[in-house]
Amino acid sequence: MRLSASRLSVERGGRIVFSGLSFAIEAGQSLIVTGRNGAGKSTLLRALAGLLPLAQGDLSLTPASDETLAEQMHFIGHADALKGALTVAENLSFYAALLNSGRGGAAPAPALEAFGLGPIAHLPAAYLSAGQRRRAALARLLVARRPIWLLDEPLTALDAASQGFVTQIMRAHASDGGVIIAATHAELDLPAAKLRLGAAA
Repeated sequence: MRLSASRLSVERGGRIVFSGLSFAIEAGQSLIVTGRNGAGKSTLLRALAGLLPLAQGDLSLTPASDETLAEQMHFIGHADALKGALTVAENLSFYAALLNSGRGGAAPAPALEAFGLGPIAHLPAAYLSAGQRRRAALARLLVARRPIWLLDEPLTALDAASQGFVTQIMRAHASDGGVIIAATHAELDLPAAKLRLGAAA
């Protein structure tokens, strides 16, 4: 598997956020995207996920698949995307059904346990701390098998122990042939190429 980006440009609000951006990443590899605030890190991930249109450039995944590029990606952004009135377990069950529609997939219970959420699975998401909410959001990575992970500040709000565990999960995904593109200000203890975005938009 190879994800290739060629001369990508994204425009927002009539301004070019970045242009002429190219990279390639293969199965088992990770790419860390850095840059100051406003440089376009989150914009790049959203464009790769198909949530923002490209002004120019090409994005391709080889070999070809019957699934769209978006269907082969997990995107975890800044927002945790949890329904406050639903319990942690109900939120993850919802995402398991959504992400695995028509293809079967993992039950939410193992993901809850893996991220240390089992003891609070019965609580409404509105009651969670920022760190607990982040772990609940990241647990979506384990309820559906998708080879490409797009992670925006994955360690935000996590304590040291949780940061270490999430890094282990990322390493395991790469070791299993997955691809990770992570935008972050934090240091990730992860073998990875670096892509630094330039001027602020």
